[in-house]
Amino acid sequence: MTQLPPPSAKKLGLVIDLDTCVGCHACVISCKGWNTENYGVPLSDQDPYGAEPSGTFLNRVHSYEVQPDAGPAQLVHFPKSCLHCEDAPCVTVCPTGASYKRVEDGIVLVNEQDCIGCGLCAWACPYGARELDADAGVIKKCTLCVDRIYNENLPEEDRQPACVRTCPSGARHFGDLADETSEVSQLVAERGGFDLMPELGTKPVNKYLPPRPKDVAVPAQHLQPVARNGKGFVAWLDRTLSALPGRTN
Repeated sequence: MTQLPPPSAKKLGLVIDLDTCVGCHACVISCKGWNTENYGVPLSDQDPYGAEPSGTFLNRVHSYEVQPDAGPAQLVHFPKSCLHCEDAPCVTVCPTGASYKRVEDGIVLVNEQDCIGCGLCAWACPYGARELDADAGVIKKCTLCVDRIYNENLPEEDRQPACVRTCPSGARHFGDLADETSEVSQLVAERGGFDLMPELGTKPVNKYLPPRPKDVAVPAQHLQPVARNGKGFVAWLDRTLSALPGRTN
C-alpha cells in the first residue's frame, strides 16, 4: 500500500463560496475542456447525447434545496471535486502506488501509468471524488490543474486551476491554505470556512464558505412602486402591464 508523506509546508487547495456560486457549471465545462485537451488521457464520454448520457468529470456541481432554521428556503449549488485531504484514504489503499500525495504542495494525484483501474481508491474516498474512466480503464480525479499552476509559459493570471479562472461569479478561490496571510486563509477565517464531513478525520485541504442568511421575502402586494409618475418607455411598459387582466396596482 502507498504511504502518505509527512505534512507538507505548503497546502494548495480551493476555497468555494456557496453563497456566490450560481450553479452555472462553467467550472465543470472548463475543467472538462482543459483536462481533455492537455492533462493525461482525455476524459471520455459514453453516449453523451443519449437518453442516459455518461462520462468522466473531475468536477461536478450538485444543487440542493435547504431550509435554514431561520429565514426562507434556499437553493444551494454545491461544487464537488477532490479535496486533496491531508490524511487521504484513497492514497493509503492504493495497491500499486498510483495514487500519491505530493510532498512539495500536498496535491493528491494519480499516476495513470501505474493505475490498474481496481477502483479501491474510489471506494475509499468518502466524497465520491474519483471516477473510473470507462474508455481509459484508469481512475481520474481533480489535479488542481498542476500542469497550469506551475507553467511559466502561461501569463501569471492564468496560473491557477481552470475552474477558478473561469468562474463568472468569483465563487472559487485558489491558494496556499498553510499560509495564514494568504487570501484563501483569510477568507476561511472571516467567513467561517468549514471542512466537508470533518468527523471522518480526512482533514480536507479544500474549504467551503457557508451561504449567508437571506432576507425574509416580502409579498408582492406589500411592495410600493419606486416611481408613481414615471416617464418614457419604462412608464409605458408599467401602464401596459398594469392594464392586463388580473393585475392590480
